[in-house]
Amino acid sequence: MAFTRATGKHRGPSRLSRRGAGIAGVATLATTGVIGTLASPALAADPDTRSLEDTGLTQVVAADFLADTIDAQAAAQEREAAEAEARAKAEAKRKAEAKRKAEARAQEIREAKERAAREAERKRLNSFQLPVAGSYVSTGYKTGGSLWSSGSHSGVDFHAAYGTTVVSVGSGTVVEAGWGGAYGNNIVIRMNDGTYTQYGHLSAITVSVGQSVTPGEQIGISGSTGNSTGPHLHFEARTTAEYGSDINPVAYLRARGVNV
Repeated sequence: MAFTRATGKHRGPSRLSRRGAGIAGVATLATTGVIGTLASPALAADPDTRSLEDTGLTQVVAADFLADTIDAQAAAQEREAAEAEARAKAEAKRKAEAKRKAEARAQEIREAKERAAREAERKRLNSFQLPVAGSYVSTGYKTGGSLWSSGSHSGVDFHAAYGTTVVSVGSGTVVEAGWGGAYGNNIVIRMNDGTYTQYGHLSAITVSVGQSVTPGEQIGISGSTGNSTGPHLHFEARTTAEYGSDINPVAYLRARGVNV
């Protein structure tokens, strides 16, 4: 029993120390005659025929070598497991960082789109356009004649067949919507820049006083109500909501980027 390996989860001595101890034990036993006692009678009687194998030393060395091999394999497996765990953690961290960057980039793109949309809407709300899409001036500003009580035209007439959609030229608030005497059914809008626009001879009005309107929003339908010789849209630009404060409507629109 002196040559068996101790059990338990703690590693035994190194192979070199175990081998040294085994050899020392064998030498001691040989000196004291224990080996001779344990050996078979034939071998004990004939010391010349005894070999190193017969002493049990080879078995001790082989057992130690096997134990060291198993320990080395276990240590290698532990290292491999630790390295695999480290690689897995590193990969998980890399993926998490990539996801964070992707989410941040997506947020940046969303914010950029929102800013662009707000800017586009701001520009649209500050823009101006024709009151009748694709139309043209059929009667100019300050044209003289008996058709007008003041002796001249206080606005311009845009060509518009009966029932054509009439829109606000820009953003503003409706301050008048109803019958306007010689103007027939008319609308007056206070624009956001402080000026006023007027739309006359309408067959129908589709907005009400106090309503906010934006560029291109429908406000009425063209017609020939009031003092009119046929369907068209009378359009005025004014400094106030009242008659007599008119300014050149063509110059007004052109100054605001409208091609008239």
